[in-house]
Amino acid sequence: MSKRLENENGQFGTTPVFMASISTILGAILFLRFGYAVGNVGFLGAIGIIILGHAVTIPTALAVAEIATNRKVEGGGDYYVISRSFGLNIGAAIGIALYFSQAISIAFYIIAFSEAFIPLGEYLSNSYLSNFSWSIYLTNSKAIGLISMILLSLLIIFKGANLGIKALYVVAIIIFISLTMFFLGETDISLSDVSFIKSIEDSESFFYVFTIIFPAFTGISAGLGLSGDLKNPRKSIPRGTLAATILGAIIYVLVAFKLTVSSSLENLANNQLVMSDIAIWGPIIPIGLACAAISSALGSIMIAPRTLQALGKDQVFPSLKLDRWIAKGKKKDNEPINSIYLTCAIALFFIYIGDINFVAQIISMFFMVTYGAICLISFLEHFSGDPSYRPVFKSRWYISLMGAILSVWLMFKMNTPYAFLSIFLMIAFYYYISKRSNDKREFVSLFGDVLEQLAKNLQLFLQKNTSAKRSNNHWRPFVVCISDASLKRTSAFDITRWIAYKYGFGTYIHYIKGYLSKQLFQESKAIQNQLLENNKSKVYVDTLISPSYTSALAQVVQLSSISGKENNFILLEYCEEDKTSFENVISNFNLLHTTSYDVGILRSNNTKVDKKEEIHIWISSRDYENSNMMILLGYIILGHPEWKNAQIKVFSIYPKDEFDKYKNRMFDFIASGRLPISPRNMKMVPQDHEVGIKTIINERSKDSDLTIIGFRGEHVKKQKLDIFEGYNNLGNILFVNSINEIDIT
Repeated sequence: MSKRLENENGQFGTTPVFMASISTILGAILFLRFGYAVGNVGFLGAIGIIILGHAVTIPTALAVAEIATNRKVEGGGDYYVISRSFGLNIGAAIGIALYFSQAISIAFYIIAFSEAFIPLGEYLSNSYLSNFSWSIYLTNSKAIGLISMILLSLLIIFKGANLGIKALYVVAIIIFISLTMFFLGETDISLSDVSFIKSIEDSESFFYVFTIIFPAFTGISAGLGLSGDLKNPRKSIPRGTLAATILGAIIYVLVAFKLTVSSSLENLANNQLVMSDIAIWGPIIPIGLACAAISSALGSIMIAPRTLQALGKDQVFPSLKLDRWIAKGKKKDNEPINSIYLTCAIALFFIYIGDINFVAQIISMFFMVTYGAICLISFLEHFSGDPSYRPVFKSRWYISLMGAILSVWLMFKMNTPYAFLSIFLMIAFYYYISKRSNDKREFVSLFGDVLEQLAKNLQLFLQKNTSAKRSNNHWRPFVVCISDASLKRTSAFDITRWIAYKYGFGTYIHYIKGYLSKQLFQESKAIQNQLLENNKSKVYVDTLISPSYTSALAQVVQLSSISGKENNFILLEYCEEDKTSFENVISNFNLLHTTSYDVGILRSNNTKVDKKEEIHIWISSRDYENSNMMILLGYIILGHPEWKNAQIKVFSIYPKDEFDKYKNRMFDFIASGRLPISPRNMKMVPQDHEVGIKTIINERSKDSDLTIIGFRGEHVKKQKLDIFEGYNNLGNILFVNSINEIDIT
């Protein structure tokens, strides 16, 4: 192993990780509360708790193993993993909550430790030693807890983590001896009389019991919390946590079975030390409980200050002086001395409260938040496509997703008010830290990478899907617009964003004439940024440098839409006062037909006020193939909020002497569904032979905010610019040419 991957200050290997984890898993809950669980929910309910708990902790253990084998894990354990993957802001928010759960865990284990002395205190109170005044304190769990906490604090302050690691080995041996004696214990209950389904009457709810038991499954945090003291965290964390998690699950199932076949459910539910009655030597259970509880407390008192120290190093607290005070460590071994003082003070407060079930609920809630976050990180990393994410050990994305979803669901099932409070605290922490920090890069980066990968996969799916190919049925516009006047007028961009708002997809290309050079490229990016700053719509914006309009148009019509589907509608634009660029459009019209694009040509009018009150559509039997697209585009534009108060008017021009013929034809189209409008929205306009069509349109649509007129490709070839001229009274005009008749019924 290369030295650069190893922790130069690390002292420990894999075994301490396993010992710290397993001694927490097989700890206070197992000896003190697991009988209570079996009695209240029955054997099958207890198995359900074990399965549900490990359905959260195993995905978390796998996620921890994965993340730990990808990057160097330093001091701070869970907090380091979360903050370095999710970013400092959200990582610190979760880290603060995690720290409090770890600090409160100390109180939980010390309270459990003090419970182990109650049998001894009761025995001494009934013996000849009862006259001694000190014996009464052995029946006072709060007094034992406070004294134990003070002594433990002094040991950690003066001896440091080395004492805790050495004690783990002794504790693990005593725990396994205790369990062995428990399993060897005999029972007078006949196996045929045992019910594996029943539970006691008036039992506690399943999820309340689960909340009390869940701290038993948080042992992986004990091992991960030693990350800063490990020689090789990448190797030790996965091996130690996974081994402890699997072994712990097996032992819990066996203990549940042994309890069920060895004692009545009522006794299990009401006798905290029921395991003493079953073991071949009863006192070994309180001894095992005391050792397991003090070991877990020792582990928590080593881990919590290191989490707080890591937070201080990241400078997440209100003042730099406070950060430095919290982050301060001993020169010899970086022992977080000031963080230990603060952690012990918090633990003493909760020991004074003394309610083990209340403390267990708080611990469960905050650990659930942490585990859910770790699983979510692993899930997102699987889809981020980050080339720097190359873990040696790989979990599965669906396992991590299951762990994340279960964590959130269980929070609300366990205690809904606490769940809301936890989420509120997370948001409050995050908001406060975000106000002080400008570091949003990693948070944005992780989600941004996931969205990029998702967009890529969707694009590939749409491209490969046969139904994604161009079809006249259920047509929707995938519009691409090219304009060199983006900084002069916004009419072309407006039409693009109106079309793309709800029913289509829009790409807007700003054309820059010239040859590609460094200076011109930088200019194009500056223009793109300027357009993006003003772009609050659903339009993709880009720039294109090309020596001629013809070459630019040729490139644009060959562009693939970033939506994953082919572009099918090209929008070109010119201004009534400046027709130079439009002559280029007409001269390249054959190029557009070659690619089978539907074409929209926008004539902008800069002098008329656009009130967005009316859209006029003019159709005739001579360009019937355009009519459906014209009507459809009108309704698509009307769907934009800026046009919410507008109305569409459809006009059909016919020769005055052939009124009945054309009227019947148009209304037959409406009746058959070939024109998707109501007869009352169709306005039949007669035309005298001496009056031109353009004259009629100029008169009828002079107050229109947008007029849509159809044109035929062969007319462009013959008449050139003439077919687009002569509409002097109108505002903005959208000329539409559909390659094929579109069925929009």
